[in-house]
Amino acid sequence: MSAATVRLLDGGMGRELQRIGAPFRQPEWSALALIEAPEFVLQAHRSFIAAGARIISTNSYAVVPFHLGEERFAEHAQTLAERAGRLAREAADESPAPVTVAGSLPPALGSYRPDLFDHARSVAIHRQLIAGLRERVDVWLAETQSSVAEARAVAEALGAQPKPLWLSFTLLDEVAGAPRLRSGEAVAEAVRVAAELGAAVVLFNCSQPEVMAAALHEARVVIQRLGQAIELGVYANAFPPVSAAAKANSTLLEIRDDLTPQAYLQWASSWVAAGASIVGGCCGIGPEHIERLHTHLSAG
Repeated sequence: MSAATVRLLDGGMGRELQRIGAPFRQPEWSALALIEAPEFVLQAHRSFIAAGARIISTNSYAVVPFHLGEERFAEHAQTLAERAGRLAREAADESPAPVTVAGSLPPALGSYRPDLFDHARSVAIHRQLIAGLRERVDVWLAETQSSVAEARAVAEALGAQPKPLWLSFTLLDEVAGAPRLRSGEAVAEAVRVAAELGAAVVLFNCSQPEVMAAALHEARVVIQRLGQAIELGVYANAFPPVSAAAKANSTLLEIRDDLTPQAYLQWASSWVAAGASIVGGCCGIGPEHIERLHTHLSAG
């Protein structure tokens, strides 16, 4: 994989909103700025694009009952999703360089919680988000998927949507042994299912940088065996190891001091060498990290 073929994703929206002074608290997380001060969301998108991101994700990750509550979700989810799509589209369209807008479809019932999964409920939640986002996005990014079942539910919710599906899985943070989803399922099985569902891209996100290369290796083996033309990507978080009992975004986790922009570049370079053609950042990875990747990895 050469640097000329690498496309850059943006970084973590929630922490960037907090950093620039947007309204930010639990339980709403990154959705609070979308509700109370959407100009901050636009500012964050612009910052990532200025840093070199050529793929930005809509700020719809926290537009779920887990963060909004059931009543507010039922009443406002589609409107908030539409707003998230509009803001991302505005930032992308004003960029002199082409920018792809990825419609973020999060775990419907809580990040890192495959044990809470309910198929029918997940499909219903995602259909609300899809209805709000569909006119503004270029691809669908189902991210931080902890299990194969979560990915299947997203695909069912999308139905015959013509836009490409990108599936991104989150991994257990244990470095030793074969890489696994947070459900305990093998990466190889997740990639096989992603191919079955017609995913154009398989990514790994919201896990430590240390576990990503092994996941890429397993994914490449499956893709080659299947003879599929599926791209690979990575966007790691800056958290210390997260226990299997933790819930992502339930508390404000600490950010690792060692993941400076230069250190993150070194990790990203290893992912590109392992076959990733799409690289960006998740929680705690800011515009300064993306700018360093843009300077050294990206041709555009």
